[in-house]
Amino acid sequence: MHRDQHGLRWVADRVARARAARVVRVFELQFVQAGHRSALLTFEVENRDYFAASISDRGDEYFAQFTERHNALLAEQQAGTTAGYVLVEEDGTVVGRFNLYRIHDDTADVGYRIAERVAGHGIATATLQELCRLARAEHGLSALRAATSNQNIPSQRVLIKAGFVRAEPAAPADIGGKEGHWYRRHLDP
Repeated sequence: MHRDQHGLRWVADRVARARAARVVRVFELQFVQAGHRSALLTFEVENRDYFAASISDRGDEYFAQFTERHNALLAEQQAGTTAGYVLVEEDGTVVGRFNLYRIHDDTADVGYRIAERVAGHGIATATLQELCRLARAEHGLSALRAATSNQNIPSQRVLIKAGFVRAEPAAPADIGGKEGHWYRRHLDP
């Protein structure tokens, strides 16, 4: 992995099943900026059905008010209560979002989404591991937690591979009305 001033930058290899050829992709983890709005909306719209299969759908209102929500995220970042990151391909396409939210004292909650077309190749795990490093180095956090439903096995696997440990049950209100658990990770200094 190579880290530059813009965030995480790495090359992820994966085998393209259709052509049986090796495809090299470069991704960069970037702090959310105003200029990400359009690409982020495209990411959310293109993956809406995929996300809704494992987590609660955000609803039409979310998309209708996306600009206002994006501006609110930027304001929360300015206030220090949220830190949003986007995983971007070389051409500027957003393929993931990774957020630290409810930042308080030295802890935060984690949320993430990865595009269907790049899921299943270890990209979410590698990015979540980098987010944990950034949470400690850039935001001074010492512990993170994430909630996932009991049915969202892929998310549970990502969390465990990224060093999170299953903890107490999460309230259905924390996971869009579903049963699930919190996962916790202590961040080493």
